Amino acid sequence: MKKLVVHQEKIDKEKAEALIDLCAFNAFDYTNGILSINAACKMCKLCVKKGPAGCVELVEIEDTAKVDKSAWKGVAVYIDHIDGEILPVSYELIGKAKELAVVIDQPVYALMMGYNIKEKSKEILHYGVDEVCIYDNPELEHFRIEPYTAVFEDFIAKRHPGSILVGATPMGRQLAPRISARMRSGLTADCTVLEMAKNTDLAQIRPAFGGNIMAQIQTPNHRPQMATVRYKVMNAPKRMEDPIGIITAFSIPESKLKSNIEVIKIDLKEHEETIETSEVLIVAGRGVKKKEDLVLLEELAELLGAKIACTRPLAEKGWMNPKKQIGLSGRTVRPKLIITCGVYGAIQFVAGMNKSEKIVAINSDINAPIFNVAHYGLVGDIYEIIPRLIKTIKAEKEDVAV
Repeated sequence: MKKLVVHQEKIDKEKAEALIDLCAFNAFDYTNGILSINAACKMCKLCVKKGPAGCVELVEIEDTAKVDKSAWKGVAVYIDHIDGEILPVSYELIGKAKELAVVIDQPVYALMMGYNIKEKSKEILHYGVDEVCIYDNPELEHFRIEPYTAVFEDFIAKRHPGSILVGATPMGRQLAPRISARMRSGLTADCTVLEMAKNTDLAQIRPAFGGNIMAQIQTPNHRPQMATVRYKVMNAPKRMEDPIGIITAFSIPESKLKSNIEVIKIDLKEHEETIETSEVLIVAGRGVKKKEDLVLLEELAELLGAKIACTRPLAEKGWMNPKKQIGLSGRTVRPKLIITCGVYGAIQFVAGMNKSEKIVAINSDINAPIFNVAHYGLVGDIYEIIPRLIKTIKAEKEDVAV
């Protein structure tokens, strides 16, 4: 491992100002004659190469203490649920956990906490986990961060899983960072790829720098390794008719379940259809010139039994609800068919839909990146192609009716 060291004995005001001007990330602070490097440093090493000679040096530092990896075994999945109804992302994570566990020949654990959940937890055994660990307690009926964190920590102490997968849900996004802080371990959010090495190191891959690169993150000297994953990113395993594995009920001292939060009342939100659940999507991009022109796409969507989605620029303009935005800053979708209309195909968007079964792209720019991921591409103006598609589909429907 390497770090940058500032040789203060070689620094004067003139050299400090030169280094500050040189750094594109504002990573230097100069206070009371002391030049220091702050958290904005990206280790670009420009200060070493182009700065005043000898003022900043890149040096090797000793590796941190290595963890005993043999003491940490298995891949655990946090089972996210609402009143015992397990969220689909949990099944997807079980599928990925099974793939990772095969590489290292270790068990798959499922952690479920709540109240009156024993019967509901039996469903998890139909998806091939080795052990379902449940904490069933009245204090866990509603999600409260303190008791849920205490239970998670207790589970880790009892099973020592080497890796933990958590769904990037409202609850998972609160729980995972708190657990990683408790365990002084790493956490990679919104992973799109997970790969296990034979030595049990987990490669956690996710888009970074606005989606311009794919960062591979590892925490080889810490356990457990933790990652959150969005819904529709991984593949859920098929449900088996006969359950396998065991259910183990754990207990925890009531003193650890105390919370400063009191749940007084719960108002259920009205159920709303989301783009993640749609099997067919029509996506509006920058090629749509006016908000009123969305009517054209809505007509196509109605004919195909589809939902309308959009890219970030349209959501920012207020033309469509942000909940219908696809991409890194929106939703991840995996429909059977997705038709993009005037979508350029920046990596931030593609990362949210590139696992769709069939991708049809319509764009007037033959060099648009969207064609690199599309199964079928139509080069042309959406204002000419979509009306022709609508006309053709209507004609087909009339012929079938006859």
